[in-house]
Amino acid sequence: MAVEIERKFLVVGGHWRSLAEPVQIRQGYLARTGQCVVRVRTAGGKGWLTVKGRVVGIERPEYEVEVPYADAVEMLETLCTKPLVDKRRYRIPSGPVVWEVDEFLGENTGLVIAEVELESASQEVERPAWVGAEVTGDPRYYNSSLMENPYSRWT
Repeated sequence: MAVEIERKFLVVGGHWRSLAEPVQIRQGYLARTGQCVVRVRTAGGKGWLTVKGRVVGIERPEYEVEVPYADAVEMLETLCTKPLVDKRRYRIPSGPVVWEVDEFLGENTGLVIAEVELESASQEVERPAWVGAEVTGDPRYYNSSLMENPYSRWT
């Protein structure tokens, strides 16, 4: 089984922007149940279909397959629940890990989250100075939740 082991953090300041070139990502959701989410994503001229299972701690099953870019765009436009999630992703190497910093756009403008994928749930990770408070496990910060309850609507 494919497993994603991930921690999420808020980002402090803007220094991280100079550390990598961003890639534009657009994603939407075909299904969101108590058991899984099914996501379509485009980035860098490619498309993916991803199924993610329920989070247990910081782990969850994840299955991802590449799909033709035109098909992914069509699914985003015609099948996905709106609003779509738009963001710029910066991949920033730091020691043995790569931080993925997502700068959200559209209805989620103002939210910036850093994610780091780990080899095991017990793996320690050194946080760069621009990595702030941990939000792992807070469902408000799941991308699928940001589609239903965008950051601009938070009080």
